Amino acid sequence: MNSQFYIFLIITICFLTCEPENVETINLTKTLTDDLGNSIAIDTVPGTIITLAPNLTEFIYELDLQKNLIGNTLYCNYPEEARSITKIGDLLTIDLEKIVTLKPDMIFITVEGNTKSNFTKLKGLGYTVFVSNPRNFKGIKKTTMDIAKIFGVEKAAESKIEIWQKRIDLVYEKCKDSPPRKAMFLISLNPIILAAKNTFVNGFLQVNNIQNITGDLEINYPFFNREDVLERNPGLIIHTLENINSMNDLLDAYPEWSSLDAIKNNKVYYVDPDLFHRPGPRFAKAAETLYKTLNYQ
Repeated sequence: MNSQFYIFLIITICFLTCEPENVETINLTKTLTDDLGNSIAIDTVPGTIITLAPNLTEFIYELDLQKNLIGNTLYCNYPEEARSITKIGDLLTIDLEKIVTLKPDMIFITVEGNTKSNFTKLKGLGYTVFVSNPRNFKGIKKTTMDIAKIFGVEKAAESKIEIWQKRIDLVYEKCKDSPPRKAMFLISLNPIILAAKNTFVNGFLQVNNIQNITGDLEINYPFFNREDVLERNPGLIIHTLENINSMNDLLDAYPEWSSLDAIKNNKVYYVDPDLFHRPGPRFAKAAETLYKTLNYQ
């Protein structure tokens, strides 16, 4: 062996045996901020989860994460498979003992529907709780990506969002040049409660290029009196109330509404509450459904 080989051998041995100084340990922990502004550290993918709202259950199925879902609410009925998941209560009342028995790694809750009391109790029991509060399509996209990041399925989520956006854009393109229309989105008939501009429901109207008669109000779901409705005179009435089967049901409650353009022109439409009251992955479908309902019925 020549001297050059010995020099190479000595350098190689030193390289393999000497520990480098100041080498930083790679931190694989993800830190996410939920919709309440809470910072949540995720160092492992949750093996088991509970969702405390129907829209959150839908997000889980949309991202093909249902194998991790061990508990949800009595109202979680979509997709059909969600009905068979262990029920831990409704939105307001949850069975804490059952949750403890299930031993979830993470619990997903919402601002609208779930209570602060339940959030506090769950945190007090030591659970990792992620709070979602999507108020529009932008918020729905955020929740989708938040959940995707927790489980490491970002690419799948990005693909879903891209498809949703194309579907929404297509509806808007069909409607953007249509004549102006004013609508009232009726949440409750007695008392009269409407959806205003800062609700995700209003997003369906915007995609369909429809002016909301409560679009100037900051309150999410304002109470109205019957005279206010007359003054604003909607040309469309959209509702999710299963006890309203015809315009006569509206007129039985408020006979003077017979002068509304929506009533005179037979423009009263029922839409599915499960589809239109859940800020979740079916937002694009709801926008498409509203377009078909208003233009082909």
